[in-house]
Amino acid sequence: MMIRYITTFIIVAIASVGIYTQYQYYAENPWTRDGQVRAHIVQITPRVTGPVTKVYIDDNSQVKQGDVLFEIEPSLYQADLKNANAQELQAKALLDKAINENTRAQALERRKQGSVSVLDLNNFQNAVQTAEANLAAVKAVVEQAQLNVAFTTVVAPTDGFITNLNLRVGAQVVANNPVVALIDENSFWIEGFFKETDLQDVHAGDKASITLMMNPNDVIEAEVDSIGYGIAKSDGSTGNTLLPNVNPNFEWIRLAQRIPVKVIINHVPDGVQLRVGTTASVKIFKSSNS
Repeated sequence: MMIRYITTFIIVAIASVGIYTQYQYYAENPWTRDGQVRAHIVQITPRVTGPVTKVYIDDNSQVKQGDVLFEIEPSLYQADLKNANAQELQAKALLDKAINENTRAQALERRKQGSVSVLDLNNFQNAVQTAEANLAAVKAVVEQAQLNVAFTTVVAPTDGFITNLNLRVGAQVVANNPVVALIDENSFWIEGFFKETDLQDVHAGDKASITLMMNPNDVIEAEVDSIGYGIAKSDGSTGNTLLPNVNPNFEWIRLAQRIPVKVIINHVPDGVQLRVGTTASVKIFKSSNS
């Protein structure tokens, strides 16, 4: 009987030491399974309106900066450019005429004082300035028309991945309305949500490790970039009939809030592809303990 008690005591002691050791390790190195892969999403937005004539990308394809994504019917904007070029030629001709008339009047005045009135001389000079201003305005119209023609070809602003593509040839796109989502492949980070009680002595620059649910055996090297300064409140927000929402809770239980921690990735193992929204586990190694 005594041997049984001693054996039980030893087992309990070993289990207690193990639990305490794990607790200490967890307290020194906070860990959460509540993490998500994030990245900047670039909304590809056409600058001009028109039907799509060509689409060069596929859904879930990878593109490089400068790759052509799709083209918009350019004929209308090419016609505007031709019209603007014609206006520029006309404005140049009017400027040349104004300069010639002003030069002639000044030459006559130099040969014979009083042959041209001061009012006429001022009018000729004003005509030159007006023609110059008109030419400058027309040049701006030409530049805008050239830009519109260039905008009919839409290119990738950065390296990334096309996702949820619904654009088709013949579809009408509208200026300043996004039509394609591009995930910036150089902007991935991990958002880990830690209990507020775990973040004491956690600082930017602390080392971290990440494992993805879809790649549980591959450890991603990372480090803490920043810790969120606030989260939205649930109690007190306005609900139905303009009354405050208040969630019921137990007086003897205080649930720790979760604070977002931004973790930047230092190295991604070969064969691991980051995908926005996927689940990640994050462990932080406090610098004070290293």
